[in-house]
Amino acid sequence: MTPGTLFIISAPSGAGKTTLVHALLEAEPGMRLSVSYTTRPPRPGELDGVAYHFVTAAEFMAMRAEDAFVESAEVHGNFYGTGRDWLDASLAAGDEVILEIDIQGARLVRAAHPDAVSIFVLAPSPAELERRLRGRGDVSADSFALRVANARREMAEADCYDYVIINDCLEFAVADLLAIVRSSRLVPARQRRHHPQAFLPS
Repeated sequence: MTPGTLFIISAPSGAGKTTLVHALLEAEPGMRLSVSYTTRPPRPGELDGVAYHFVTAAEFMAMRAEDAFVESAEVHGNFYGTGRDWLDASLAAGDEVILEIDIQGARLVRAAHPDAVSIFVLAPSPAELERRLRGRGDVSADSFALRVANARREMAEADCYDYVIINDCLEFAVADLLAIVRSSRLVPARQRRHHPQAFLPS
């Protein structure tokens, strides 16, 4: 079986990647979203095992010591990691997997999965990014300053990705993301997986 496709989606905080990922999953319900592990506390409305696997710092460190993560990183003072077993099993089964991840983790995943399709999401300007961050009710003044500083650093990573989406108009940004995903399916090996009858000799 041809392995599945891994889509890595990264962005500075506030660029809107989570909104784009949810829109992608709504349009392409057969895709699977990798649920990361984190030590940060749940936000209102977040469910364990859906938004994240919420674990304690001690649990996270024990998992990392057991090599349970394909990548792990500290972001905004909390730890995040991608479970190795679930990701490997999903790709081996031929699934299309979305990995919504920070730039630190993305570097490690790209090294482990060089065939992954990597996508970076940017706000139309730094000023707009800051405006979106200020509009969040869950970001303190200290957290805001940290996120802005990190965002400026993360923007420099955009050229390392296969594709860049400017999230100015949500409708257009979703269309761009769908175009990337759907065009990836036109690679011959993937077409053969989805439409084997088309490759049969006459």
